[in-house]
Amino acid sequence: MKNHITNFFKYDFLLSELVKKDIKLKYRRSILGLFWTLLEPLLTMLVLTVVFSKLRSKGDEYFPLYILTGRLIYSFFANSTKAAMKAIRTNSGMIKKVYIPKYIYPLSNVISNFLIFLLSLPVVVLVAIVLKVPVTWHVIEGIIPLVLLFIMSLGVGMILSAMAVFFRDIEYLWSVVLMLIMYCSAIFYEPESVIKNGYAWVFSLNPLYAIITNFRNSIIYGTSMDMNALIYSTVFSFGSLIIGVWFFYKKQDKFILNI
Repeated sequence: MKNHITNFFKYDFLLSELVKKDIKLKYRRSILGLFWTLLEPLLTMLVLTVVFSKLRSKGDEYFPLYILTGRLIYSFFANSTKAAMKAIRTNSGMIKKVYIPKYIYPLSNVISNFLIFLLSLPVVVLVAIVLKVPVTWHVIEGIIPLVLLFIMSLGVGMILSAMAVFFRDIEYLWSVVLMLIMYCSAIFYEPESVIKNGYAWVFSLNPLYAIITNFRNSIIYGTSMDMNALIYSTVFSFGSLIIGVWFFYKKQDKFILNI
């Protein structure tokens, strides 16, 4: 374990450079640049609010923030896992030329997307102020689901990154899975209507929904986190990370033969 930690810090400069490169490439030739990180979720929130507010059975003055929080969390999970999945193949040229711990590539993708996600969070604060959302001490608890979100995205990203080297079709399959996850995360609708129809299992099996629920509880509703959701998301996040690291290390020596 000590050797792994020492080896990690040996390449910390390279990791930081890869993160910077990912962010620069994302906004290369973009006029708005990082400003788009704030503008895009705000515009998406406005569109979804206008479309789905008419379908709600009751009014909710915090509905725009409800949509925004779910949309931001899902977008980070989707973008980071897709980027991590392609990390090894995208950097195949460098992998063939020099030795670098291969986990650096998916890790840098997840970190860069997480930094962009954090840069978009001021929009949540702005919308909360506009909607006059009461601030309680529970807002501090909102850090917990965000940490679990990062861990889960990294774990899933490591698994996908290794699988994508051997099974190219996993990229297309994951796009379908992400669509399913989106519709099962109650981003723009109330989960109560689905639960009443006997489909509560749709949410109970979705760890991303558990994270979104606890983040909303902390930020919007000012209540304690759902402990069942917290336990499930924690177990899934750390479980996926452990499996992801194990699977990645088991397969990494064969990457060079398939990229």
